[in-house]
Amino acid sequence: MTGLDPDADLVARVGRGDEAAARQLVGAKLPRVLALAGRMLRDRGEAEDVAQETFLRAWRQAPRWRPGQARFDTWLHMVTLNLCRDRLRRRREVVMAEPPDLADPTPGAESVLDEAAEGRAVAAAIAALPDRQREAILLVHYQDMGNIAAAEAMGISVEALESLLSRGRRSLRQTFAERRKADD
Repeated sequence: MTGLDPDADLVARVGRGDEAAARQLVGAKLPRVLALAGRMLRDRGEAEDVAQETFLRAWRQAPRWRPGQARFDTWLHMVTLNLCRDRLRRRREVVMAEPPDLADPTPGAESVLDEAAEGRAVAAAIAALPDRQREAILLVHYQDMGNIAAAEAMGISVEALESLLSRGRRSLRQTFAERRKADD
């Protein structure tokens, strides 16, 4: 391991064209990249496209990667976030003639439905947050990044990240408090 970046040696091997290192890097990082892109975009196909583009950029960057400036994992999350932001921006620019068809949930066991409904409610509440608050919540709570790494990935200070997290959490609490009132 080189310096403070646990991926530095692996990235250096990828940069030298080591196929085993490339497979190891993808195996280690793909699940988290796909999870972040999936949560940001809420579309599996688009998330896979973002993951593919993220790793293409990683291969291109690997020969020039200089450890010490940023952790590779942080850089990979930053690339993923930026690609997701680009896709979300393009989505907003597309005018649809008709709204998309909504999936009709198939009834099953009551507890499974309740859990699925709660998951959708949480996903919808997170999706409704302002972009930067949503990104902060996803990186810290779903990608398990620390505040420093998440702030670096977003290109902001730790204080700004903590402010975004605070506002996002407050908004989520308010959304679910209102939902509970409506259910009563």
